[in-house]
Amino acid sequence: MNGAHDLGGTMGFGPVEPEPHEPVFHTAWEARMMALSLAAGAAGGWNIDAGRFAREDRSPREYFNSTYYQLWYKGLVRMLQERKLVSPEEIAAGHSMRPGTATRPPLKAGDVWPAVHRRSVYTREVAAPSVFAVGDRVRTRVIHPTGHTRLPRYVRGKAGIVAMIHGAHVLPDSNAHFKGEQPQWLYTVRFKGTDLWGPQAEPGLEVSTDCWESYLERA
Repeated sequence: MNGAHDLGGTMGFGPVEPEPHEPVFHTAWEARMMALSLAAGAAGGWNIDAGRFAREDRSPREYFNSTYYQLWYKGLVRMLQERKLVSPEEIAAGHSMRPGTATRPPLKAGDVWPAVHRRSVYTREVAAPSVFAVGDRVRTRVIHPTGHTRLPRYVRGKAGIVAMIHGAHVLPDSNAHFKGEQPQWLYTVRFKGTDLWGPQAEPGLEVSTDCWESYLERA
């Protein structure tokens, strides 16, 4: 998806200005939003890629006028409604208006801390060997999918060098849409800044991007 969230190399937004001593949450509702997301996710109705796509699949007007946790809220509402766990009327009313839907056992208070710190593993075994090797020169494919992808726009059609091989991982492009994990080999590809943005790029700049095998072809 060519969404508003994909800002690499985009001009006109001004410098990034980190907030000194930024708190974890700016308001109490942000903490509650994170808690709601954890509790709802534990019900098992979606995966990390579906959740990311639900937040990113927004018009530029909506995306740029929403805060970080507002996007979390909008994404969670969409996923809950798509799975018939809540209705638009219940969202508007702020409370349940029907008997609950059976899901996995609820996330209990004592299980939250271990759940937050448990490392999710997305590596998988595949029969086919990797197509590319460290040091190979590759080019990213030019794609414009309507669904989810992790290939940034600013590296599409650009040549780089395979710097690392990470084994096979779940493919977000299919997993986000519940089409199966379809694991593929995952590579770190290193690009020269001048190959991405021309001679005006910062001297010596390099950018590394993790790319699934279907994103790449030999240069």
